[in-house]
Amino acid sequence: MGTHTQDVTVVGWVGSDVRSYHLDGVGGVPYAQFRLASTRRVLDRQTGAFRDGPTLWFTVKAWRTVAVNLAASLRKSDPVVVVGRLGQSEWVAQDGTARTELVLEALAVGHDLAYGTAQFRRTMAGARRRDDLPGDGSESDLTVLPEVTGPDGGVFPDDPWASAADEAPPADEPEGLALAARG
Repeated sequence: MGTHTQDVTVVGWVGSDVRSYHLDGVGGVPYAQFRLASTRRVLDRQTGAFRDGPTLWFTVKAWRTVAVNLAASLRKSDPVVVVGRLGQSEWVAQDGTARTELVLEALAVGHDLAYGTAQFRRTMAGARRRDDLPGDGSESDLTVLPEVTGPDGGVFPDDPWASAADEAPPADEPEGLALAARG
């Protein structure tokens, strides 16, 4: 990637299968990439209707825990939100033409919940990244946590809403609203 990068958030669609590897062979650093298509909706002032603007294509690259989790979670055509460092990669193709591509080094990736639902499942101890964990960095170092921990490793206090389904609604809350919120 180029020397200048900018942190950005891009909303779009997974445009390819996610390819995942371990750099330096088995047991190496997990790496994954996919193509991301981002098409902005624009108002056509002549017709008053919205239409698709031009599509920007990005190559999204991820390492370590983000790579492992996105390879297990994303499929082609999924709507996603990607936060990362934007850069540009330049090279000369075999036919001698200069090529460039927008590269987004993913810091965080998630499904765009405007289009559907997702269910989160924690895969690591706390909020730590794989390179902060003891061990050799292999996928076997991933563990599912029984409790939620904060960034400093401390356990979050009990969620006051977690037991709300067993309690009567507050006096100022309509009964129907309380039942709807409980699912």
